[in-house]
Amino acid sequence: MTDSTDTAPPPAEEGLEREPTPSDSLRTFGAMVQALREHAGFSRAEFGEMVRFSKHTVASVELGRRMPDISFVERADEALGNTGALRRAAAFLTRGEAGLAVWFRRWARLERVAVSLSTYECRLVPGLLQSEGYARAVFENSIPPLSDEQLEVQVTARLERQRTLEEKSDALFSFIVEEHVFRRELGGPEVTRGLLTRVLEVTELRNVTLQILPLRARVHACLDGPLQLLETPERRRLAYSEGQENGRLISDAKEVSLLHQRYDRLRSQALTPDDSRGLLERLRGEL
Repeated sequence: MTDSTDTAPPPAEEGLEREPTPSDSLRTFGAMVQALREHAGFSRAEFGEMVRFSKHTVASVELGRRMPDISFVERADEALGNTGALRRAAAFLTRGEAGLAVWFRRWARLERVAVSLSTYECRLVPGLLQSEGYARAVFENSIPPLSDEQLEVQVTARLERQRTLEEKSDALFSFIVEEHVFRRELGGPEVTRGLLTRVLEVTELRNVTLQILPLRARVHACLDGPLQLLETPERRRLAYSEGQENGRLISDAKEVSLLHQRYDRLRSQALTPDDSRGLLERLRGEL
């Protein structure tokens, strides 16, 4: 991306590798855990019980798809001989960007340091609010279909991103989502119920606000499509828009200002946060 237009590179050239791979340090650490586990004679399920994580989490760590929690490292080291090797190796781990689309990587990095983030969505529930079941349903609908491993990478990356909401309790998160998005039972009734529960829990956080634009709204300030806005610690305002197979980071001050105006108008057209929560509770009760 350039500093002037900040447009993503075209998929046909630099985008040939559509998704970045896990970092070398994660893969090396994962291979180390797997080798020690197999040498000790434990299956992933048995080892998972010992470290109090699921066998799926163990697999994600071993394949370099997931940054291990401190508790995982401590328990794994203890279970596999207590040599301190895993503790020392963990100090050199760096996060990869597995599961993040090429055009989204820069925005995801800005997200992690932003002092405020505003999101309008009309297609699906924003990634930061999704439940694991809903995220899995989203990626299961990918065309062409993802392999089982690719799907797990995508889901893991989505859940990792969501940690921002709680880790940055001093940042403000605002969401405006179309009502029909929550009414669509993507993945089925149980997945939708889990999604609604997740969204209701997240919106209890004092730094998170959700407003729903009702189906019967007669005015709409963002008919041009979804958008995201953020402010950096240096008080710089940026925007991001995304479509089929591409995304665009917007830094032009006039264009960003226009998008802020549209978002601010849309907030006045949407339900209040309390009424939005009430609608979600009613929708959950109907399932």
